[in-house]
Amino acid sequence: MGISYFSLFIFLFLSVSTLRPVCGNAELRALIELKGSLDPQNKLLTSWSSDGDPCSGSFEGVACNEHRKVANISLQGKGLSGKLSPAVAELKCLSGLYLHYNSLSGEIPKEISQLSELSDLYLNVNNLSGNVPPEIGDMASLQVLELCCNQLTGNIPMQIGSLKKLSVFAVQHNSLTGKIPERLGNLGMLRRLDLGFNGLSGIIPATLATIPQLEVVDVRNNSLSGIVPSGLKKLNDGFLSENNPGLCGIDFPSLRACTAYDDLNINQLEPFRSKINKTDPKDISKPTDFEEHCNHTHCPKSSKLPRIIVVAGVITVTATLVIAGLVAFFRYRLQKQKIGNTSECSDGQLSTDHAKELSRSGTSPLVSLEYANGWDSGFFQEHHNKFRFSLEEIESATQCFSEINLLGRSNFSSVYKGILRDGSVVAIRSINITSCKNEESEFVKGLNLLTSLKHENLVRLRGFCCSRGRGECFLLYDFAANGTLSKYLDVEYGSTKVLDWSKRLSIINGVAKGMEYLHRSEANKPTIVHRNISTEKILIDHQFRPLIADSGIHKLLADDIVFSALKTSAAMGYLAPEYITTGRFTEKTDIFAFGVIILQIIYGKIILSNSMRLAAESCRYEGFIDENLRGEFSELEAAKLAKIALACTHELPGNRPTFESVIQEMSANS
Repeated sequence: MGISYFSLFIFLFLSVSTLRPVCGNAELRALIELKGSLDPQNKLLTSWSSDGDPCSGSFEGVACNEHRKVANISLQGKGLSGKLSPAVAELKCLSGLYLHYNSLSGEIPKEISQLSELSDLYLNVNNLSGNVPPEIGDMASLQVLELCCNQLTGNIPMQIGSLKKLSVFAVQHNSLTGKIPERLGNLGMLRRLDLGFNGLSGIIPATLATIPQLEVVDVRNNSLSGIVPSGLKKLNDGFLSENNPGLCGIDFPSLRACTAYDDLNINQLEPFRSKINKTDPKDISKPTDFEEHCNHTHCPKSSKLPRIIVVAGVITVTATLVIAGLVAFFRYRLQKQKIGNTSECSDGQLSTDHAKELSRSGTSPLVSLEYANGWDSGFFQEHHNKFRFSLEEIESATQCFSEINLLGRSNFSSVYKGILRDGSVVAIRSINITSCKNEESEFVKGLNLLTSLKHENLVRLRGFCCSRGRGECFLLYDFAANGTLSKYLDVEYGSTKVLDWSKRLSIINGVAKGMEYLHRSEANKPTIVHRNISTEKILIDHQFRPLIADSGIHKLLADDIVFSALKTSAAMGYLAPEYITTGRFTEKTDIFAFGVIILQIIYGKIILSNSMRLAAESCRYEGFIDENLRGEFSELEAAKLAKIALACTHELPGNRPTFESVIQEMSANS
């Protein structure tokens, strides 16, 4: 009996052990099949190997979740020229699929609708053809559907109106025809609707004006006609309708005024359309009853009078019906607005509860921030449009994160140079979501703080973009043309320019003012300890003004990421000695690092020596002043700076000055 139990145990163990790799192999097989279709010549996805591990990081553009399931495929801008295989449907845990800015052809496989967890589908800027699969309407998790700039044909499937979480629907620059489905008005979370540059006809459904979160409706360059729903006026510049001669509206600057003919537009009178279609187009303008009588040779002149009476009667009845219809329409609209206001509140509550549920389950706080319908903070409720950028804008600015635009990379983030659509140059930092705080409320609070910081000696945060599908958050800063301060030190180690004495004084003074602002408590800003100030965190703009970078960024990052930066800080001598015993960052730890920076600037080197510090203490200028200045400096100012630096780096934190007193000391007798 014991042998039988043992045999059964061995059998079960082997069965379970052989089952486990099958799941992994199923995804691997799907990826290899997907590779063969996307890259038929095997030139671009050579890292996808049939004997490799997709979750090891070796498969380019593939990222896995905590269960070692493929969750993200990011292959935008890779030059892929194949097709999208139905095998993608085997990646059941896929939440983000980014294949835009390639040269893919063929149809969108209907099997893609089996990806029940997919939230982001980016297939824009390819050569895809065929119809938009109506099965996409079954993808309940879909939030972003980007299909623009392809060769798609046919109608917009009305099933798209079933995607309750959809916030972006973009199909512009295709060859779509037919009407705009009225069911798109059911997309309560929709923020952006891009339908421009197609062959769409008919009216703009009034239901679109009831969507509470809607910000942009682009219907340019179509063949639409009829009266534009007045509710779309709330979009202001977000409603784009040029090159639709048949459209009219009231108080829309880009539209012509409506006429009586527009009120009777045949596209809005459904019961009569079928009758008109059966009539010879050449005869539409000629009433047959009148034509028959007027063909006689004895048609009297007085016969015009009955015609006028009949026409006048028809116009009167029609006008009455139109007025009655308009009254009923506006009553309906008023009721819908009330319902819309009520549902907007409930939608926001649902979103918050959902976010809290995700937070409890350990999901990243960025799950809903890319195209969110609400924010925990009232600040973002009111100002999020000013600071929030779309993923499309980020990719456009960086040329799809081209290596040419890469400025630097660390163990948790990368920084790219970017050019926004308004022509301004920015630095874009991408941060992996695994490096961010887990609590959504804390993360949003940190974003709130970063956007509120304003000082001439701080790098200005222009905005942000958070993408669940890509698993990244992007911070957009003003670009500092002259790089970091560190590149102007250590001439013998590669620095190409020697800073003159006045620039060194200006930089020190500017950094002190920026740090004093961070440490100052104000009504809308708490005291902020930088924690990691160094010559690498001081940027120089085109006017050679110092700008402190990464102020408050620790409010977004997970603690282990913040603490990992201490290794570099300690190695470079910026870390105050009391941190070893207290483990706390304070204003005094910042002032210690600032003292080190003063010594580096006047010494002209990153690495300081004991002999240099002794020379500063005894005011032996030849020992602590950069020899590349060739004596062109003020001894009085040098002595003052040495005194301030030594006070800032005092071993006892209580003996260190504040930034306010440093600024006063520097400005005294100068």
